[in-house]
Amino acid sequence: MKIYNFIEGEVLAFDKPLTWTSFNLVKVVRNNLSRRLGIKRLKVGHAGTLDPLASGVMILCTGKCTKLIDQLQSGTKEYVATLRLGCTTPSFDAEHPIDATYPTSHITEAFVQEALSHFRGSIWQVPPVYSACKVEGRRAFDYIRQGEEVELKAKELVIDELELLDLHLPEQGIISLHAPEVAKMAREDIRIKDYGRNKESYVIAEATDIDIARLPYLQIRVVCSKGTYIRALARDIGQALNSGAYLIGLRRTRVGDIRIEDCLPVENVEQWCYSVPIVEQAEQDNNLMDK
Repeated sequence: MKIYNFIEGEVLAFDKPLTWTSFNLVKVVRNNLSRRLGIKRLKVGHAGTLDPLASGVMILCTGKCTKLIDQLQSGTKEYVATLRLGCTTPSFDAEHPIDATYPTSHITEAFVQEALSHFRGSIWQVPPVYSACKVEGRRAFDYIRQGEEVELKAKELVIDELELLDLHLPEQGIISLHAPEVAKMAREDIRIKDYGRNKESYVIAEATDIDIARLPYLQIRVVCSKGTYIRALARDIGQALNSGAYLIGLRRTRVGDIRIEDCLPVENVEQWCYSVPIVEQAEQDNNLMDK
């Protein structure tokens, strides 16, 4: 059985739930482990953020292993993304309300496959303006929140794999058995509940009534390099289809060699923090004296 030494350093993998911020998860793990270890503040950092409206693999590093964060962040990532077709939002996801609608009757499976082929390999992508990308020392979304315009430059990245997993085009008679569960993700009334500066918690309002039979969508699996915005990929795929698209579901299923199956569910974090075998403080002190 593994004995954990959180002060010396550990790499931990968690399944971040929907609506949690990356900071939420870091804070919960840090607070519980600090209490367990009887110290004021354990050093904990994350190896790559994950949007609150996304779930999946989240890697945390403790102690001296925080030095590995850059290395872990550079690994390829795998996502399963669900895109609603025929409409767009300013943020390219469900955080903001729909701002435009487009026809989808011309879209076919062959057209989707052809469009996806243009996004495999090395591509250039313009990040979303609702992002933390820096422009002249300020985050892009700070400009937007203050009513200022901001222009982001395209960045080169790599899409190693892009696979169509599911397609629902009711106007064309292409019906997916997964449509009811996907419709639940199409929440059009999502707003941020502001807890001070950190915006630590999100509140998702009840989804408005959506006619499942009229909700066209596609679901893809993406393996990509660091710096890829899946929201921006959704925007670009919508444009390639001569329509519009935005992200209604995102799950990160792998970071480097760490898969979702290797991750601890967050609902078990507190129990896990207090139950895993750890190196006792006295033993750690002795080890430090021996060095």
